[in-house]
Amino acid sequence: MNEIFETSPGPNPVVLDRWGRTPLDPYQNGLFAAACRSWFRVEWEGLEHVPRDGGALLVSNHAGLMPVDGGVIQYGIETQAHRLVYLLAHHGFFRVPFVGRALNRSGTVVANPDNAHRLLREDGHLVLVFPEGEKGPVKPPSERYRLQRFGRGGFVETALRAGVPIVPIVLMGTEDVTPTLTVLELAGQRYPLTLNAVLFGPLLGPLALFPAKIRARVLPPVHFDEPAEQAEYGRSLLMDRAEAIRGDMQTALDEMLAARRSRWLG
Repeated sequence: MNEIFETSPGPNPVVLDRWGRTPLDPYQNGLFAAACRSWFRVEWEGLEHVPRDGGALLVSNHAGLMPVDGGVIQYGIETQAHRLVYLLAHHGFFRVPFVGRALNRSGTVVANPDNAHRLLREDGHLVLVFPEGEKGPVKPPSERYRLQRFGRGGFVETALRAGVPIVPIVLMGTEDVTPTLTVLELAGQRYPLTLNAVLFGPLLGPLALFPAKIRARVLPPVHFDEPAEQAEYGRSLLMDRAEAIRGDMQTALDEMLAARRSRWLG
């Protein structure tokens, strides 16, 4: 595993790894860590399924206007399973002034096949992706806690090429942090209107996160028999595996919802 950090040049040197990440992740301390402990009261189960070493592709359900889910998973696994977690994000986020550097420092990397392969196979890291993509955060209220289609199985191909298992992680409560009232269609784009925005306005709404109880369940790793780094994997194979994983995650999420007392108490 490559976790060697080097000091960046300049008058104020910062210790970074080759992905631009600092060894002391900001999620370990500060406001978000306090929110995980006291505001969202995050509880984990199944952490024994997180590999102790070597690469693995973490996949999770994705919902809510604010990206709480990625931070919750990164903070939980890094503090409780003691493994670094790298997130893959759309390149557009890195074009926003100051945001790109902050994302790199916290372990977020531009999402592309080469970066994913290097993180997983060469460096042996845990890498987190959300196969629902933008379909999760912009789904209508009628689809609450219903996992959307996992694309065309691209995440399965990423794991196969790298020769690593897929570790599904199911989150309950993240959709209640910024609950969607309706989805607006504007200029061909979909925008969720949240209760937070209605109560606190469009500027403060995204930051006024409700104290929903968040639970996270790690499912057993999914291993593959196919050899790594094949020239091509059949599309039907990828989509079948993706749908099977989505089905297992939906079943686990349904079980968690059935056992929940309330969205605030868990």
